[in-house]
Amino acid sequence: MEIRFAEKKDIPAILVLLHQVGKVHHDGRPDLFRGDAQKYDANQVEAMLGNAAKPIFVAVQGAQLLGYCFCVLQTHSDDSVFEDYTSLYIDDLCIDEACRGQGIGKALYQAAVDYAKDHKCYNVTLNVWTGNPGAVGFYEKLGLKPQKIGMEMILEER
Repeated sequence: MEIRFAEKKDIPAILVLLHQVGKVHHDGRPDLFRGDAQKYDANQVEAMLGNAAKPIFVAVQGAQLLGYCFCVLQTHSDDSVFEDYTSLYIDDLCIDEACRGQGIGKALYQAAVDYAKDHKCYNVTLNVWTGNPGAVGFYEKLGLKPQKIGMEMILEER
């Protein structure tokens, strides 16, 4: 298996995985997530390719794309409360559902951490939906801890 930056030829396979993520989110929170949606379209993914502030890592074996990790470098500065720092935000990480449990996610996460270190980031952050216990457990096994908790009160059932 190889971890590398995404290339234009990877876009069709990335779109398949984006659809898998969309389904997981819809299954967990159908009140919020559309059943047929995906986070990015082909043009949006292509626009991110080669952007050092928005790296996309992919795990490949031969011609098969096994997973991806979308990241965003975020610089926080001149805030009245927070110290200045740079963070790497993991925007989306997905392993093909047929390939899970083989260490691919861990390898992609490590590539993101290495990228963050190379760019002098203070931390690596991400959001995970509590309705996705598999992802919560995966990130906890990697050593991530809650930074903040989002809470809600649903006022109107759909």
